[in-house]
Amino acid sequence: MAGKVNQDLLNERAKCNFDVEELTNLLDDGAEQTKKRRTLEQNVLSIKGLLDDVPEEYLSHKEKYENGLRKTLLFCKALQTYDKESANKSFQENIRLNFRNSLWSAVTKDTSPLLLHLEMFMISILEQGTEEQSKYWGKKAANFEIIGTYAQTELGHGTFIRGLETRATYDVDTEEFVLHSPTITAYKWWPGGMGHTANHCVVMAQLYIKGKNYGLQPFMVQIRDLETHMPLPGVKVGEIGPKLGFNTVNNGFLGFDNVRIPREWMLMKNAQVLKDGTYKASPNSKLAYGAMVYVRVVIINSVFKYLSRAVTIAVRYSAVRRQSQPKPNAPEPQIMDYVTQQHKLLIAISTSHAYHFTVRWLWDLYIKTNKELKRGEFKNLPELHILACSMKVISSADCTALIEKCRLACGGHGYMLSSSLPLLYGVSTATVTYEGENTVLLLQVARSLVKTWEQISKGHITVSPSVVYLCNRTPVPKWDNSLEGILQSFKRVAKGKVSTSVSSLDQYRKSGLSPEDAWNKASVQLIAAAEAHARVIVLSVYKDELERKSSTLSYPLGTVLLQLLELYYIYWTLEKTGDLLLHTRLSEKDVRDLQYRYEELLEKIRPNAVGLVDAFDYRDEILSSTLGAYDGRAYERLMEEALKSPLNAEPVNESFEKYLKPFMRGKL
Repeated sequence: MAGKVNQDLLNERAKCNFDVEELTNLLDDGAEQTKKRRTLEQNVLSIKGLLDDVPEEYLSHKEKYENGLRKTLLFCKALQTYDKESANKSFQENIRLNFRNSLWSAVTKDTSPLLLHLEMFMISILEQGTEEQSKYWGKKAANFEIIGTYAQTELGHGTFIRGLETRATYDVDTEEFVLHSPTITAYKWWPGGMGHTANHCVVMAQLYIKGKNYGLQPFMVQIRDLETHMPLPGVKVGEIGPKLGFNTVNNGFLGFDNVRIPREWMLMKNAQVLKDGTYKASPNSKLAYGAMVYVRVVIINSVFKYLSRAVTIAVRYSAVRRQSQPKPNAPEPQIMDYVTQQHKLLIAISTSHAYHFTVRWLWDLYIKTNKELKRGEFKNLPELHILACSMKVISSADCTALIEKCRLACGGHGYMLSSSLPLLYGVSTATVTYEGENTVLLLQVARSLVKTWEQISKGHITVSPSVVYLCNRTPVPKWDNSLEGILQSFKRVAKGKVSTSVSSLDQYRKSGLSPEDAWNKASVQLIAAAEAHARVIVLSVYKDELERKSSTLSYPLGTVLLQLLELYYIYWTLEKTGDLLLHTRLSEKDVRDLQYRYEELLEKIRPNAVGLVDAFDYRDEILSSTLGAYDGRAYERLMEEALKSPLNAEPVNESFEKYLKPFMRGKL
């Protein structure tokens, strides 16, 4: 970060009134973790060949994959050399340690072809394999003796997993499973690394024994020869082509033509198939939620980091960009001084903090619940599943929308790929769909809320902690502008929406509709209720976690973080005014007071904007942005990056003589 720094950025950093390093340490879970992260970043990113000389935007689709794989393997080798701490910890411990590790973003900006090997493949072995299987396959995967991926989604079905068509039929005589794709829609579609990287795969397939379907089960399948990497007989595998984002992930398709695997290759931690074909069911059908919850926690962590990178770029650029002349004869102001710009960007900072605290809370709950599962205790698993669904939905939706706001806040230059904002939007918007499409997940949450509401109506008042507010029978109080008052009001909104949607369901049923048609008819109301419930969870956790930590912080830092918390609360109050008018005693005066307080908070936070994004502590290599570098040399970097274009390698492109010149002379 050495070198000449833009004067406007220097001025911004000088007026920051809190210790930036203290906030960085808080976000890193301690000063020691900050030190370790920075040392690792410095060691790894100094390796020759890890960073591109020519921006990958100028590479072909094929070249992007090949270059991404080359850098990924170089990066993995670097981690083995420099990340000794991770080598001595469990897989789950490493996830917690790596919550702040954004090194991958510097190496493969559009994500790595080993993404699913390191996440879904390994967690599936851990969560679905027996102790013996986990030890055997886990060791091979950890040492990269095999490269794996995870195949669930098919061409014809995604979130509706009961509709998946891939079959695994047990042959009692040979003690083998026969995997088969009966139709084109049964082909697996989307697995990262499947195209040309992976040689093994955890395949989710419908288990058939003697003609009977026993539901979806996980199977370990080898898909390529370990020496030649050629697809094995009966395996049809390839890459699915360019996408909005994730273009170095090597997403692929996979089909089977009666491929046989040993019986022992079914991952049997939960359900088992004995040699004689006897099926032993899982003690709890919800045990399969473990891997899904894990991935959804990872998604929440990823999207808030995408957002924190986007807002770092946008705030720094807003400090150096000057535009318009609202006052005659006055210099052009920094665009960060416009309140509309603060409105776009400061909420992105507070949202990053909201999900920073939420994902850590949810991860700790996941670890606690996993320990309970090992003791045979399942009571908290459904609650964890619903919380993970809720948080995945609104974190992906909120952060993706705010990344787009950050791009728009940078005007035309934000449209440049070199700004990194289009890329961040591309990888973030994918999270809205994968690992549970958001509308489908909201309907799952709604189903749980309706069930809980009906239990409460029947007098069962012992409910999960996150839905206790549904039991509230007190009269609607006068509006309270405090944080606690706002939180209680959002709980009333959620409760009111659940009540209304249940009433609509009952009305549709009484009109003669089937339960399924009644549910479909009320589905818009149901997802609104689920979204309101999810909003309650984030508001509650953000507030509780920050207030719990604030006593350990210096007064200046504690003050600005509480300002961000209040900004977040008021922002969503103003966004949801219609709901609050329906379900609380919010008045026109209350709304005006909140608007005034919101504008007051923007003004208070404004001097600390650059300091707040500096505290995310992203190296320039990780941001990879012409607009958001630490030194603020946005215009110089834009020009430097433009000159790297292959089209600028020569003053006259050969297309002039081939096409343009003949056309101008009427000879084309």
